[in-house]
Amino acid sequence: MSDAEVERAAGQDDEDDISDVDWSRVTVTLPRNKQGVFLRVDPDVLDFFRQGGAGYQTRINAVLKAYVAAMKKA
Repeated sequence: MSDAEVERAAGQDDEDDISDVDWSRVTVTLPRNKQGVFLRVDPDVLDFFRQGGAGYQTRINAVLKAYVAAMKKA
């Protein structure tokens, strides 16, 4: 594909184009404030979550929240 063809193809299916979003109708819900802590975890646990890329701390938090919810049901 030539450069021109690539540019044309990219312009035809640009799902990331947000110029046509009606921002007056968008609702943003900010998460509650989180509290910073120092947490010690095993290296293999940290490596596992980091392998998922950015947001690994959020994923760790989600796992902990799921555990808390399960324990509350028990």
